[in-house]
Amino acid sequence: MPKRSSKPAAPTDLNELAAFLVAQATSEKPGKNPAAVVLGHLGGKKGGPARAKKLSAARRKEIARKAARKRWKHVHMVKPGK
Repeated sequence: MPKRSSKPAAPTDLNELAAFLVAQATSEKPGKNPAAVVLGHLGGKKGGPARAKKLSAARRKEIARKAARKRWKHVHMVKPGK
């Protein structure tokens, strides 16, 4: 099965190929909407503290232990002296 590509396939006709290349070379890619970026940032700033406030101390401790185990897991795989 052929792999799917996010890029459009180049046309085989020479005239269509030329038009395709010109369109690709001269097109400007749209940037991010600044208003949407600000809204996303505000949502992230609100969401983290709200989640932390909702979690119990025991659950926070459990999450922290799990994260520490993941961070230090690779240390045990390294042989001493190397």
